[in-house]
Amino acid sequence: MAGMNRYQRQTQRPATAAAPLTLLDAIADDALFAPWFSRNPAGWTAWFAFLKALFGLAMSPEQARIFRECTGRTELPSSVAREIFLICGRRSGKSFVLALIAVWLACFHSYRQYLAPGERGTIFIVASDRRQARTILRYITALLTGVPALSRLVTRTWAEGFDLSTSISIEVGTASHRSLRGYAIVACLMDEAAFMTNDEDAASTDSEIITAVKPGMAQFPNSMLLVASSPYAKRGALYEAHREHHGKNGDSVLVWQAPTRTMNPTIDQSIIDEAIAKDPASAAAEWLGQFRNDIESFISREAVEACISEGIRERAPEQGIAYSAFIDPAGGSGKDSFTLAIAHKDKKTGMGVLDCIREVKPPFSPEQVAQDFAATLKSYGITKALSDKFAGAFPVEAFKRNGITLEQSAKPKSDLYRDFLPLLNSKRVDLLDHPRLVTQLSSLERRTARSGKDSIDHAPSAHDDVANVVAGALTNIQVKKYAYDVSMNWVSDGEDDARLFQRMQRNFYMTGGRRI
Repeated sequence: MAGMNRYQRQTQRPATAAAPLTLLDAIADDALFAPWFSRNPAGWTAWFAFLKALFGLAMSPEQARIFRECTGRTELPSSVAREIFLICGRRSGKSFVLALIAVWLACFHSYRQYLAPGERGTIFIVASDRRQARTILRYITALLTGVPALSRLVTRTWAEGFDLSTSISIEVGTASHRSLRGYAIVACLMDEAAFMTNDEDAASTDSEIITAVKPGMAQFPNSMLLVASSPYAKRGALYEAHREHHGKNGDSVLVWQAPTRTMNPTIDQSIIDEAIAKDPASAAAEWLGQFRNDIESFISREAVEACISEGIRERAPEQGIAYSAFIDPAGGSGKDSFTLAIAHKDKKTGMGVLDCIREVKPPFSPEQVAQDFAATLKSYGITKALSDKFAGAFPVEAFKRNGITLEQSAKPKSDLYRDFLPLLNSKRVDLLDHPRLVTQLSSLERRTARSGKDSIDHAPSAHDDVANVVAGALTNIQVKKYAYDVSMNWVSDGEDDARLFQRMQRNFYMTGGRRI
């Protein structure tokens, strides 16, 4: 070696090239991710099996057993998965693992050869709500700033993410398919996808997110789509992937399903046992990773859209029309909106027509909203309105001070929705073009309790304040379905029962059942 010249030293190659660094190597490296795993390495066994399956790495016999148990497959993977659905119970560690994968891809994978000059690739982490997005962002921040070698790669930090010197950005946000368009997406990692319930105006379902990101991923042959969630109802992209791809050897879509304690054995079994005893159906989803059998969609989006007058956001008040109103009050400091809907019955067609929707999102002064809504009601000639059955005493007094009599509905919300469904399905209502109304109605769920009783309500983390008032206004329009001749003027003395019945029958049909 001492006599080797400079050219020889530069061109000599080792007999065997060093194996490329894997994510599992980085997890074992004290200078990289080991500090996050060193306290309880045995507790991460199932996650290590998942990561090896994700990246097509060789597994130990125990990891192979876990792989077969969670995927239903018998053949071990040999290549990197590009589309993965991860279905696990709560507190299993999904959010941290998504953050870890995002940082690994951004810092250790090369995408430059697929990017145009000046173009940046983006790793999107899409969460079901802002709270979940903040949680994932904190994990990413800790991983990047806690490793000196990685912190030097960060060139810019902003509220929703990071720019790295690798020409990759990591961005965290809530579910909106509109915000994902126009990007070069190297990876999209979705957290709690089953709970992307389409509640906010800009929110989207898991299926819409997947449809939106795939064109942005097409330019990268090594792109990755990872959809993670606790399971919920048997609908949406998560359930469809499980139904179509779980347990199929060689399938390009990898579906991993596991209970909480398989992925995180540190969770006390007594907590899970208590949850199962209290509500077996809910616990099976939350802790055992099973889709629920007791929840189904109540109203289809197609049924709602078929009743919409496209482009009509509001109908101005008209003389000679008797309007009806329904109000769902809120306190202003929580998450619920204060909502109002106004409707009338069309005299010619008999259809229920939705005229006006008002929604005030928190925070707000309920006294001020009551005053504003009262002015709207008076503009439609309304002095009496119905409210949600559980509205309480305060809104009654607040509206009374503004000249409006507020009466609580005799029916609970579930009954209003049951009465509203046949009106929608038979197209007996004319709705406004209001995106929030469409999304809230189509997100309603029918739940069957252990007693066998059904209830209808919004999904977890969603809202139905707009849907509630619209259903209330349209179902409470005063409509006389039948009218009978009760004057008795047509009855004459001495007629036998047969002739009396014939005359009664003839009068009923001749008047069309109208009261005379």
